[in-house]
Amino acid sequence: MSRIGKMPVQLADQAKIEIKDNVITVSGPKGTLQQQLVPEVSVDIADGQITVTRADDTKRSRAMHGLYRMLVSNMVDGVTKGFTRKLLISGVGFRAEMKSDLLALTLGYSHQIYFKAPEEVTIACPDPTTIEISGIDKALVGQVAAKIRSFRKPEPYRGKGIKFSDEVVRRKEGKTAGKK
Repeated sequence: MSRIGKMPVQLADQAKIEIKDNVITVSGPKGTLQQQLVPEVSVDIADGQITVTRADDTKRSRAMHGLYRMLVSNMVDGVTKGFTRKLLISGVGFRAEMKSDLLALTLGYSHQIYFKAPEEVTIACPDPTTIEISGIDKALVGQVAAKIRSFRKPEPYRGKGIKFSDEVVRRKEGKTAGKK
């Protein structure tokens, strides 16, 4: 058995779950999420707990077992609490600001970069060097954060760029001129 897959998911009080035609729908105070289920797994609801079981013991079934358990868990957490990713910008003159619904990034290029977030995700800039991405879909929040980070990844010599708040950038020493 999968260690992740065999753990039950606690259904929050505010969350409602519905399974119909191999589609699981979780709704809560923050919104509604849907996920198509694969035939290798089945989802059961009993006593405020959601359990994911697999049909057989093939390699694909074992892989899907843990995956779909975490997807269901993230759906329940998303519609009740939501998810947030925080990005930090470091570098001289690097900054971010919101211009109506666009994120305007000044990252040392000859032009500003404008990024429009999907409707399901909200972006906020509490200060010019911090970007907060929040939403109910964990995968989409992470994907948007990774896309924004890709505009200027942190470089190892000076540490300039956009990094996740919990990311540690390994610094390199660089060249040392004149040593023999």
